[in-house]
Amino acid sequence: MKLVWCPDTASKAYIDGVRAIANVDSADASPELAELLAAMAGGWNARLIVDAPDSASSTSTTTSLALAAAARRTGGRYARLDVVDDAPAPPTEDEATTNSGSGSGSGSSSSSFSAAAATEAAMARLEGVDLLVLDARRRDAAVVLRAARPGPRGMVVVVRHGGGGVRRRAAAAPPWWGMLAAGTRVVRAAYLPIGAGGVEVLHVGVGKGPSLLPTTQHSRRPSGGGRGRWIRHVNHRTGEEHVFRRQ
Repeated sequence: MKLVWCPDTASKAYIDGVRAIANVDSADASPELAELLAAMAGGWNARLIVDAPDSASSTSTTTSLALAAAARRTGGRYARLDVVDDAPAPPTEDEATTNSGSGSGSGSSSSSFSAAAATEAAMARLEGVDLLVLDARRRDAAVVLRAARPGPRGMVVVVRHGGGGVRRRAAAAPPWWGMLAAGTRVVRAAYLPIGAGGVEVLHVGVGKGPSLLPTTQHSRRPSGGGRGRWIRHVNHRTGEEHVFRRQ
């Protein structure tokens, strides 16, 4: 099985997302990102959407409303994973999958272990993720990505970057591909200069099959020798990413 794009549902989810954030006073200056995510959720017919924002800012609120509207369109489930400040015990299922949250600060280093454990426990309850929207500024972003459990169709991961400019963030993007759980593979990747710092979109497959090389800036040969099937190139001036397939 694989994710199949449905243009009709994408258009309807997009309209639902636009309506959901139309009257929000706290909407950020670039609502087009929230609208795009709503269209993606509808187009991929996402049955489980996981939103992992950095905080309860206006940007994350707008995105949450748009994604929740898309989930209603697809008849799926929307779960928001807020940042854990100080968590001596894992949250309950209701807390882990709440559709809205108050957010929190960055937390202290003494609570980092318990916060990571709480994040893993929350993600463990969310099996069969179709769309994961992850804010790169979360201190537990790697934990969220590693603990994500895609369904048999695979999943789409959207990594949001904030601040610093699109071009610089595109060149210095973290190696998200290497943080995915075992048994998954990146079959497609793209960088979109939308929002404050742009977004990375990864199509993650499960099981065996072709995969892009897990590199950040330069192509590398696979450990087994020979040439890789894919070549990834990032234009550091424009922030555009190009993926070429060897013949």
